Amino acid sequence: MDLIGGDLSQAVVFSMSTPLKYAYDAIPEPPVSPAAPLVSALAARAPLDGLDRISRLPDQILRNIVSHLLAKDAARTSALASRWRGIWRSAPLTLVDAHVLPDCVPAGQPTPGGEGAVSKAAVGAVSRALAAHPGPVRCFRFTRGHMASHQAEVESWLKLLAAKGVEDLVFFNLPWPLDLPLPAALFSCGASLTSLHLGAWRFPDTAALPRSARFPNLKDLVLSFMVMRDRDLNFLLDRSPVLENLAVISAQTRVGLRVVSRNLRCLQLGLCILEDVAVVDAPLLESLFLYMISPHGKSPTPWIKIGHAPNLRMLGYWQPGNQELQIGNTIIKADTKVSPSTIIPSVRDLSLEVHFDVRNEIKMVPCFLKCFPNVEKLHSLNSDEPTGKLNLKFWREAGRIKCVEQHVKKFVLHEFRGKKSEIVFLQFIAERAQILEQMVVMVSSDFFCSADDVIVKLKLLTSAEWASKEYKLIVFKSPYSSGGSAPWNFGLVSDYPKRDPFDLVTADAEHIRGASVLHHRKTL
Repeated sequence: MDLIGGDLSQAVVFSMSTPLKYAYDAIPEPPVSPAAPLVSALAARAPLDGLDRISRLPDQILRNIVSHLLAKDAARTSALASRWRGIWRSAPLTLVDAHVLPDCVPAGQPTPGGEGAVSKAAVGAVSRALAAHPGPVRCFRFTRGHMASHQAEVESWLKLLAAKGVEDLVFFNLPWPLDLPLPAALFSCGASLTSLHLGAWRFPDTAALPRSARFPNLKDLVLSFMVMRDRDLNFLLDRSPVLENLAVISAQTRVGLRVVSRNLRCLQLGLCILEDVAVVDAPLLESLFLYMISPHGKSPTPWIKIGHAPNLRMLGYWQPGNQELQIGNTIIKADTKVSPSTIIPSVRDLSLEVHFDVRNEIKMVPCFLKCFPNVEKLHSLNSDEPTGKLNLKFWREAGRIKCVEQHVKKFVLHEFRGKKSEIVFLQFIAERAQILEQMVVMVSSDFFCSADDVIVKLKLLTSAEWASKEYKLIVFKSPYSSGGSAPWNFGLVSDYPKRDPFDLVTADAEHIRGASVLHHRKTL
C-alpha cells in the first residue's frame, strides 16, 4: 500500500486541518472531567460539627471516589491525612495528559508547528505520574506529544502500561514526522485493552510480530491518520475476536479491508482513499458508514461487497455514482433485475449522496433503492455537479419501489438548492410514500435570500397529491456551507441505533422563519 498520491508532504500538509479535526473529534470524553462538580448539594447541607465522615468510609468507596478525580487532584488527596495516604496509589488510575500539564501550558487541541514546549511538559508530567502510581491503569490518553523527540519515554510508558493492565488507551503522535513507526511494544498491552485509539503513526510490520500479539478483550478500535497496509488492518481484525467498533479516519494510505468478524457491530471509514471493502462474514454488523470516501486513482469506483451481514440496519453516505456495490455475487447496475439474492432486507436507515443533475448517476438510484425494500428513514445528500436533467416522468417510469411506497416514514433532503431535478424527486417521494410522516428539506444557506424564496420554489411540491394521509413538510436552514459534505459525528455513529447519525444536520439546523411547517395534512 503506497502513500496517498506518492508525495505525502505536499498532499497531506496542504489539508492538515481537516483530517486532524476529525481525528481529535473522534476521541471520546475521558471518564473524568475538569468540569465535574466536587461538592454535592448533600455535602453542602452536612451538619457543621467538624466531624470527618468521609474518611470513615470503607477503603473501596474511597478508592472509587478518588478514581473519579483528575490525576493531579487524586494525587493531592494523599496529603489530606494519614488515612488517605495509600488511597490514590490503590485506586485505578485515569491519566490524561491535558489534566496533568502545568497551569501555564495551554490544553487545547494541538496544531502542527510550535509544539515543542507543550510536548516536553506533557511527556514530563505523564512520566512522573506513571512512575508514581503502581496501577492498575483504567485509562491513559496522550495526544500532546511530539513522539519523535521522546521515543525512549514512549517505550518505557508502553512497558509500564502493559504491566499495569491498561484498559483504555488513546495514543497520538503530534504529526511530525507523519510516518513515525509505532513501537511494537504497544502489542504487549494487548491482553488488557478494551479500547484503543491510535493517531498519526506508521503501523509496524505485522509479519514480524510474535503470534502472541493479540487483543482478546478489545471492543473499540479507532485508527486515525495512520500509515498502514491492508494486511495490517486485516491483522488487527483477525487478532481482535470480540471487536465491536472499528473506525478508520483520515488514513494516509489507501484502504482495503476484508471483514470477517463474529462480533463487529459498527464499521466507519472516513476521509479515506478506498480500494475495496468486502464484508464477507459479519453476522452482527449493524452500521456501515462511509464519509468523504475518494476512489483510488487506478480504480475510478471503489468496490464494496456485502456478503453475509444479516443484521445490517444502517448504510450511508452511499454514492451511487462513485461507489460500486456488490450484493452477494451480483454487481448492482442501473438495469439490474432485483431478486431475493440482490436485496438486503435488514436495512432500515439509508443515506445516499446524489448528484441530482448527473444523468448516469441518478439512473442508478431507483435500482439501488429497490435493493433495500424495508428502509424506514431515507436521507439524500445533494451534491452539486450539473451535467444533465431528469424530469418527473423518469421517476414515474422507474417502476414500483417497495421501500418508498410501503416503509419510508421519514425522508430528508440535505442541501436543497431549488433545482427542478431536486423538486421532481421530492414530488416523486410525496406521490409514492404512503406512510410518510415527515419530509424534511434542509435548505442550502447560500442559495436563498429569504424564506419567501424557499416557499416559491416548493410551491409545486406543496400542491402535489401526497400519498400519505398524514404528513408534515418541514423546512430547515442548513448550518453548513454550501458545497461541503454532510457533517460526521463519530460518537453518533458508534452509538447507533440509540441515536441517528444522519439526523446530525437536523439537530443543528434552524427552522426557516415563517416556513418551518409549510404543509400539514390532517388525518382523513
